[in-house]
Formats: sequence, structure tokens, C-alpha cells
Amino acid sequence: MKFSLLICSCFAGMAAIAAPGSPNIIYILADDLGYGDVQCLNPERGKIPTPHMDQLAAQGMHFTDAHTSSSVCTPTRYGILTGRYNWRTRLQSGVLYGFDQPLIAEDRLTVAGFLKEQGYNTAAIGKWHLGMGMKKPNGTPTRGKAAPIDGVDWESPITDTPVHHGFDYYYGIAASLDMPPYIYIENDRFVGECTTIKAFHRKGPAHADFEAVDVLPMIGKKSVEYIQQQKAGQPFFMYIALTSPHTPIVPSNDWKTKSELGAYGGFVMQTDAVVGRIARAVDAAGLADNTMIIVTSDNGCSKAASKASGSTEGLAYFEKQGHYPSAQFRGSKSDIWDGGHRVPFIVRWPAGIKAGSSSDEIICLTDLMATCADLTGARLPATAGEDSVSFAPALKGEPIVSTRKGVIHHSISGRFAYREGKWKLLLTKGSGGWTKGKQSDNSPAQLYDMEADPGEQKNLYASHPEVVERLVARLESDVTRGRSTAGPDQSNDKKVNFRKGIKK
Repeated sequence: MKFSLLICSCFAGMAAIAAPGSPNIIYILADDLGYGDVQCLNPERGKIPTPHMDQLAAQGMHFTDAHTSSSVCTPTRYGILTGRYNWRTRLQSGVLYGFDQPLIAEDRLTVAGFLKEQGYNTAAIGKWHLGMGMKKPNGTPTRGKAAPIDGVDWESPITDTPVHHGFDYYYGIAASLDMPPYIYIENDRFVGECTTIKAFHRKGPAHADFEAVDVLPMIGKKSVEYIQQQKAGQPFFMYIALTSPHTPIVPSNDWKTKSELGAYGGFVMQTDAVVGRIARAVDAAGLADNTMIIVTSDNGCSKAASKASGSTEGLAYFEKQGHYPSAQFRGSKSDIWDGGHRVPFIVRWPAGIKAGSSSDEIICLTDLMATCADLTGARLPATAGEDSVSFAPALKGEPIVSTRKGVIHHSISGRFAYREGKWKLLLTKGSGGWTKGKQSDNSPAQLYDMEADPGEQKNLYASHPEVVERLVARLESDVTRGRSTAGPDQSNDKKVNFRKGIKK
């Protein structure tokens, strides 16, 4: 028995040693940053300088057809960390709030947990927005948008945070910057307690010293500190979830007047500066060559961005000034049109990517988990990353070969779309989100040729029934099998009605 235990112990130790050459991975997720908000991706119709993201793209690769798994934040974050579509869970529309309970199941393998098994140090810094195990003073779970100051146990450990999902370290906030509680959390503890009420759009419990304007700089500071603690030869994974440029639009004083587009432009510029600060920390630590830095966003630009300038026009307010946050794409945050979910995706990795390169491969943010498995030479369990495909071949300029036929898009209201090659099928008449307007004909759904019509203006649903039939069959298979990749069928957590947007 002792000999057996010794063997098991040795194998466990071997499993925790990273493969030689495994890159450090820093995943920076902006909040509501539109594809067209990054200057190098939208040079003709972008008016916000983003020199640091532009530099990363010049030093590495940018993807032109990258998509979030949802057009709003909580679902996208679930997809990034689990490699699984959010609508397979209880969350089939909308988002969670600050006091809601966890969306990631206790036994669900995350990217962080997987990399930790491969010997990585792991850290999450910034916005979580996937629910936490907060409790009331009587021990029952908190839920929803709000709670009284005395309605939360501020002293006891939080029973579910990032450190319960594969991360060695966490520092950040529970949800969006406009959702209480307004207090920092470190690992599984509140940093102090909430003793007052504040409102950064939504009113709720707040720490007396907590101010929204300080959060983005704090995320940058904590990220740099963690990088400075790392040592060459010991790989690490960082998931850095920025709170910007999501509402409240609160650029620091130094950034308020930097942009001709007002507060939103300044906030995007400050976001870019934080990205630059993180990249410089990697370079200063001598870790640049084998560190993969990814910069992306959780969905498209929000219509609420214009409110910081006193306008209710949404993206049209910026477009009148010559800035198109969604670039040439239709729609914005919340929508099933591409403006809702096509996002910037920039990767710098000097040891593995040719500088100044680009890729037009279709990828999804669920693809991080399979990519990490590919990069480390490890194999994912059959019950993990069901909707994840490695984009590692694209980093070398090679085509992505996958058993996943297409990518599924999802809107805030739970409407579905399916993208395969140039074809995109939307199972709804309109945006599926906050943008008003429908297709030009009276078809029950929409079909677009994204190569010829990236702005999704000419509906081909009626004229290409054979394409519609094929894509519906693909979508139905991916939904009912519990996975969109090869492997044993899995179960969705809840019944999925992907046709609910179709009205005859």
C-alpha cells in the first residue's frame, strides 16, 4: 500500500510540471470595447487613439473574425473560462448581478484549473461577474441586484470566488462597475466591509473608500505587481478582466479631456494605457519572448456609452463625429448582429507569432481552453471544453481544422445565430437585443452572406432555403448533443429552445 501511494504521489508531482516551452498566458478582457474602437482595426472610421493595442498588433497578430459567445458580459465570461456555451446553463438570457450565486458549477473544469494541473501559477484580477457564494448574516445565499448594508455577511469567507475555480490568487470586484456591492474582494474575503450606500448607476452597499474612478487603475496596479512576482521558467496564467469602457464612464482626471469624443473616448484611451502598462511590465521582467498577451472584449460597444456626453443617441452620437465603434458591422452590445459580438482579438507572442500578421479565421472566445491544451501538449477531459477549438494553428498562419462546423452566437434575449463559413443564419426577425429595426422583407428569420454583405443588410433567407436547412440542422445537432465538437454527447443543464425567436 505504501509503495502504491508513493507511485501515485510521484505521478501527481509529474503532472504539476509544465511542458518545456509552455508559454505564459495573459488574457486581457476589456468590457464593452467595440471592434471599431481599436484604431488599427478601424483606421478610416476610428477616431480614438489606441497606440498600445496598435503596437501589440504590430508586434503580433490580429484576428478580423473573432466573436464572443454572447453579446453581453456574464455569458461571454462563462464561455471564456469553461470553453462551453453559456446557454447550456441556467443562464439563457440576460446577465447575473452582484449578489447572485455562482454560474460555474463546482465540478466544472476551467481554463485556470486545467492550466494549474499543467503546473501553471494562476491569477484572476478585475471584474468577475459570474456569481459568488455570498451569504446573508443568517447563512442563506444572497441573490439579485441589491441588498441592504446589514443584509450581507461581510466578515466570513465567501464560499465561491475565482480561487474556488482554479485560480491561486484573485483581486477584484464581484460584477460590473455599476453593480453593487462596491467593495474589493481578495481571494475569498471582502477587503473591509460596506458601511455606506453609493450609486454608480445602481444604488447599493459600498465600502466608504470605494470610488468607481479608482478601479481601472487598481486593476492595472495589481496586474503589474503579480507579473513582477513571477520568475522565468515557471509559467503563469493571468485572466485580467478590465471594468472599462463599460458604464459608468469614469476616466481619471488625466484622461477626461484627451479625446475629441469626450468621456467615452478618454475612457477607451485610458483602457489602452492600462493594456500598455501591463505589456511594459512583461517586457521589463524579461518575460516578453515566451509570454502570450491576448487583448479582446466581452461584447461590442454599448449604446449607453453616449450617455456620458449627455446624449441618448447611442452609437449614432459617435458616428456623427466620424467614429464608428462597430466599424462596418451592424448593431452593438446585446445584439445578434455582428456589432454585438464581433470583437477585437490581438495576440502578441514573439516566440510563436510572426510580427505584423493577421488572420481571417473564424474563432470564438470559448476557444481559449482548447488552445491552452494545444499549447501545453495536454489533453482535455471529454467532459470539459465542449465548445472549444484550438486557434493555435492560426497563430502559425495555418488553417484551423476542427470537428466544430460553425460558431453559435447568442443575444441578450436568448436569440440564436449560426455562422459557418460565409453564411450566417439568425433565428429572429430583428437584432435580438436593444437595437431597433428588422430585415427588409417579411421572412421569419435572416440569412446573410458575410463576405459580400458584412453589414447584414440583404436578407437571403427566402432565396437560399437549402442553406437555411443545413445551418438549422447543424445548430440543432450542436444544441442537442451538449457539445459542438467531437466527443461523447453531454447534457445541457437545462432545456434549450433555440427556435424561440422565429415567429411566422
